[in-house]
Amino acid sequence: MMGSQRDYIGYGDHLPQIRWPDGKKVAVSIVVNYEEGSERSVDRGDSSDETIGELGNFSTMAPTGRNVTVASFFEYGSRVGVWRLLKLFRKHQISATVFACADALEQHPAVARAFVEEGHEICNHGYRWEDHYGFSPEEERSRIRAAQDLLHRVTGARPVGIFINRGITEATRQIIVDEGLLYDSNSYSEDVPYYVRVGERDHLVLPYSADTNDTRFWTSPGFISGEHYTSYLCDTLDVLLDEAETAARMMSIGLHARIAGRPARTRAVERFIEYALSKPDVWFARRDEIARWWLENVPAKAAAEPNRES
Repeated sequence: MMGSQRDYIGYGDHLPQIRWPDGKKVAVSIVVNYEEGSERSVDRGDSSDETIGELGNFSTMAPTGRNVTVASFFEYGSRVGVWRLLKLFRKHQISATVFACADALEQHPAVARAFVEEGHEICNHGYRWEDHYGFSPEEERSRIRAAQDLLHRVTGARPVGIFINRGITEATRQIIVDEGLLYDSNSYSEDVPYYVRVGERDHLVLPYSADTNDTRFWTSPGFISGEHYTSYLCDTLDVLLDEAETAARMMSIGLHARIAGRPARTRAVERFIEYALSKPDVWFARRDEIARWWLENVPAKAAAEPNRES
């Protein structure tokens, strides 16, 4: 059970003494969450439409459960925002990881094709943009497997990583291991990858980050201006670079086509990319690249609990 894996100690002051490829000190992982079209919708048989949107707590839900205004925010992401972000990555030759809801990619073959052709990693973000809380282990396994199969069919490759929307259940990691996935990113507890014991296996976790996530433009308190976001990202990188003098670090940046895909926010992300590219010790990497490097260079036994008391 996952409950037995709760860990408030981690690496402490004893992080694995490694460098990333070519001696880089900080691995920067840009993630695009592609969820547009897989959100809660009356049209899909749900009792109501999604309510989380640009207008925060302001609700425009009709008595029928429809929320056409919020739906239009999602539509912006797939119609406009995703293409703006792809153009940005192409301009700076950045490879990102796409947390892709399988159902969303199936609805937009052109976007799926662009992600693959431009070298971005497709990571399993669930069959739809949905919580797994309340699923039985059998239902969750079926849902994860269906997402894997659909993403394979749509993109031509089977994902090696997974990120479940808003959290995992007690059974999730055992299912992930059983299904042969290389890593999951359902943790906010570290600045570098780490292993957890799942049954008889050591399973790799690539932590994610909420404070550098563009969803904070939609929360309060949160980012107000593009300058605010750029400044926060650059400060984060600077601290990690300073700390990486002794041990490598990882920085995650979570973007959404409907949020960071807006003009001023895309420009804010670009300012950070330009800043990071000026730093010789930064490695922009897909999460599968980070995972494979860690697995090859930091075996679980070498990383096991160096900060524990005997």
